[in-house]
Amino acid sequence: MHELSLGNLNYEFSREQEPRLHINSGETIRVETEDALSGQIRKPGDCRDKSKVPYSNPVTGPIYVEQADPGDILAIRIEKIESRDGQCATYTGNPKQLCQWLGTDVPDGAHVCPIREGLVYWSDDIAIPYQPMLGCIGTTPAYGMPSTMPAGPHGGNMDIREVTEGNTLFLPVFVEGAYLYLGDAHAAMGQGELSATGLEMASHTTLTIELIKGETIAGPRIETPDELITVASGTPMERATAEAFAQLILWMESEHGWNRWRAYDLLTHVAEISLGYYEGGGLAVKVPKKYVAHPS
Repeated sequence: MHELSLGNLNYEFSREQEPRLHINSGETIRVETEDALSGQIRKPGDCRDKSKVPYSNPVTGPIYVEQADPGDILAIRIEKIESRDGQCATYTGNPKQLCQWLGTDVPDGAHVCPIREGLVYWSDDIAIPYQPMLGCIGTTPAYGMPSTMPAGPHGGNMDIREVTEGNTLFLPVFVEGAYLYLGDAHAAMGQGELSATGLEMASHTTLTIELIKGETIAGPRIETPDELITVASGTPMERATAEAFAQLILWMESEHGWNRWRAYDLLTHVAEISLGYYEGGGLAVKVPKKYVAHPS
């Protein structure tokens, strides 16, 4: 297994960085990442100070995948997401669109939450199940330098809970070597990530990466043992919803023998939606494989 240490923090999916690691298809890597708060909340009394560290969601990388070319696909199996320090952190983010009803007098709310025996202790009285996920993972686009704030066809800051252990994330390749970055691990996150802050943790994430040559996809896909999932992002959210459903229908058609209009009909009855950060319009739509196994 390859090991990739933290190194300098990156806040862009950049083609200009020197690769930190070269791997071949089929290899497994263990990657250290910093939390989305850039490590500013480590102990009681710490706070998120954007005057010192203005950016969020640092990512580790890039990882260069040998023989990856534009138009290929990376299949990234997430083997394990571990808390690096046995804790996570959160704070009360800007209420933004909620200000109309809640006001703007927002307490900092920063605090550290221990992780023990499968639980995150948000307070002395409330424990939340440990459900680790990667908020931010992506390949590098062919042009532009997207930051680690938005999501897009390359992946990026999707904040989708299904990017988790045991699932496989598929990402399109846009540049030679793919230039993969990852970070923003969460110990848990609610649907919609209301304050734009999950239970943020520094992590060690273990991935196995397979290169799929000669095939392409329009944007991120996720396959779980039980579901097929497509991801889209952007506002208005209705547009992202339509795109994610369309890509799921086309996946069912191209790889699972479905007539697209029958798939369209089926999904209106059985599909589910998973929300990333609500204001960014990121979401995933999913269908159980038990239905997909019977094309119509």
